[in-house]
Amino acid sequence: MYEGFMAGLAAFSSWQVMVGLLAGVVVGYLVGALPGLSAGVGMALLIPFTFGLDPVVSVVMLIAVYMASEYSGAIPAILVNTPGEPSAAITALDGYPMRKRGEAGHALTLSILGSAFGSVLSTILLVFSVSWMTSFALAFGPAEYFALAVLGLSLISALSGSSILRGFIALLFGLILTTIGTDPVDGLPRFIFDDGFLSGVPFVSALIGLFALSEVLRMLETTDEPTVPMREIPGVSSQFGLMKPHMGNMIRSTFLGYIVGVIPGAGASIASIVAYTVQKQISKSPETFGKGNPEGVVAAETSNNACMPGALAPMLALGIPGKASTAVLIGALAIHGVAPGPLIFAQHPEIPYSIYISLLVGMPFMVLLGLYGTRLWVRLTQIPRGVIAGIVCAVCLLGTFSEAKDIFSIWVAIGFGIVGYGLSKVHIEPAPVVLALVLGYMMESNFRRALVMSGDEMTIFVSHPISAICLTLSVIVFVLPFIQKIRRRRKVEIEAPGYPSKAM
Repeated sequence: MYEGFMAGLAAFSSWQVMVGLLAGVVVGYLVGALPGLSAGVGMALLIPFTFGLDPVVSVVMLIAVYMASEYSGAIPAILVNTPGEPSAAITALDGYPMRKRGEAGHALTLSILGSAFGSVLSTILLVFSVSWMTSFALAFGPAEYFALAVLGLSLISALSGSSILRGFIALLFGLILTTIGTDPVDGLPRFIFDDGFLSGVPFVSALIGLFALSEVLRMLETTDEPTVPMREIPGVSSQFGLMKPHMGNMIRSTFLGYIVGVIPGAGASIASIVAYTVQKQISKSPETFGKGNPEGVVAAETSNNACMPGALAPMLALGIPGKASTAVLIGALAIHGVAPGPLIFAQHPEIPYSIYISLLVGMPFMVLLGLYGTRLWVRLTQIPRGVIAGIVCAVCLLGTFSEAKDIFSIWVAIGFGIVGYGLSKVHIEPAPVVLALVLGYMMESNFRRALVMSGDEMTIFVSHPISAICLTLSVIVFVLPFIQKIRRRRKVEIEAPGYPSKAM
């Protein structure tokens, strides 16, 4: 390990590597802040520019894009309820209400510091646990993935707002949408009235429509309302003090995000949902989540950025991409003749250790750019609502088109914008719909594959230890909110005037 770090540090003595790192951070900020342009898209766009570069420079630049874009997706999520990255949709649940209270600077600061903390601690975990964590990831088969998806769906209570019933309605609606497309096992088309749905409902288009375009329609209703005055933003040195009350939250969310990241295919969205739900369950004021609780912003942003180094573990040790972004990174390494896997540590040690160092060295640049840019981004909230609505609408439609290169995706986004607007009128949160779109296909496909493997024996889901544990946790997580609600109701009844005491 010592020799590997020395090789990585020697690579960073080159000015080309440092320039590549800084360029990657800037590009990553721009990519993440634009709805529809994910980290994987930004990395893919940069690959043609890396052909003539040294492999280390190329990898460092792509890792910097990956790192910065995962954070910067929180900026539009907080300011205009438009997630730049899918995982930032959970950040918007509390970040946007904070912005409407005039606390945009506070929310942005917590998001960048939580992201930095999660990324750095997760990178340290990656360095020391890359080998045995990847063996854990290989233990996941169809039964385990199905149980993991069920566990994710059982977290519905955290995303349902004030009514769990409305949350179930939204979840059911999302699960119905996941049946559209090609059958995952038989390959037959289902409920398709246009070729654009062959691969299912376009996720990015649905996400942008439900969160961003629906918010545009709501903005147009309130164009005459005055803008919320900004609260004073502390200096950069003072902003670090905002972390102190949230240290336990950040540590817990980092570990959850890293573990989820190691599991191939899980992704940052699931990490955000898990960490957000756990924090809500143990919070002293769970009723304030979704209404502007800073704990929700910290949990979501820390976990989704901690997920990023976790996704690199199976890529480096086994050559298995943990998510789309790492698949792009594997392609970039292949162009330079480097094959990820067990031999990369022996044949090209400078590559994995340059990745570790770039994650650690690039973080201060990302934090400073984020903290110094906070004042600029917060001032964007002082623009009149009508102007913001027009700009957000244009950016969203552009991002939707750039993701799919298809006019059909724009119509899908507009349709989901209208649906999201309608849901808001009946007080149904869009987050459960997104949760179902993320996990529905994963649950169905792995359920059916597990049955094929077991010869239609349902016992496969409880005979495997990991799946049995996940299903048990699902029941506990699902039932716990109802128990807490009954206890709170009894407590209110006991404390109410006129309630018969024991003495009577």
